[in-house]
Amino acid sequence: MNTPKVVEHIVKWLKDYAENAKVNGFVVGVSGGIDSAVTSTLCAKTGLPTLCVELPIHQAESQVNRANEHIKQLRERFSNVDEAEVNLTSTFEDFKLVVPQVDPSPRVDLALANTRARLRMTTLYYFAGLKGLLVAGTGNKVEDFGVGFFTKYGDGGVDLSPIADLVKSEVYEIATYLEVPQSIQKAQPTDGLFGDSRTDEDQIGASYDELEWAMQMQDQGKTNDDFKDRELEVYKIYTRLNRINQHKMVPIPVCEIPKELK
Repeated sequence: MNTPKVVEHIVKWLKDYAENAKVNGFVVGVSGGIDSAVTSTLCAKTGLPTLCVELPIHQAESQVNRANEHIKQLRERFSNVDEAEVNLTSTFEDFKLVVPQVDPSPRVDLALANTRARLRMTTLYYFAGLKGLLVAGTGNKVEDFGVGFFTKYGDGGVDLSPIADLVKSEVYEIATYLEVPQSIQKAQPTDGLFGDSRTDEDQIGASYDELEWAMQMQDQGKTNDDFKDRELEVYKIYTRLNRINQHKMVPIPVCEIPKELK
């Protein structure tokens, strides 16, 4: 990958899109992870106002520290970067009190994890509306179009996706080029939605390197019969998630009414 040229291309694309949309700049939710660090840096490089928002909900101290380190570094490098913090922990806890109480279960845990992401999306759009900004998405290609590892109308609720055509390894290449803090580059990827130490790999059952491989194999038309052992296991994980999460990746289905019925 020609990393400098890719960065230049994305920055120009972001700037052109914002100017054509007649908005002021961008707002990015910064989590302390590699994807949001790269996205916010790319937005900052446009020279347009870029608001980095930290949105903790029972967040691990290590994640908060990495987010703060990144935002501090960005503000030192780019005069167009501003920051805000909205601690949504009490909002999340209030939400749990007003919805019907149910017995604990994995399904409840997942519903609440997705609620965290949707509370963050709502907050980002509040700032976007207030300041005339676009919400920049932080999803990469494997997450957005491979396994659907994002929350519908949560971190998937964005105005534009600058890194969604880059697989995770390419995001890391760009992070190095952009001088993203080493603490972020070395951290295990996590969505931070469950209030514990589980990583993305823990949830998915495969690493991003493995998922990138499986994505390539599917593009080549491979089937389960082409693999065995760990490769077969990974390929099954990837294809299962790709299949069941198609509802996140394709446009919302519209029931079209036949003309003769109107």
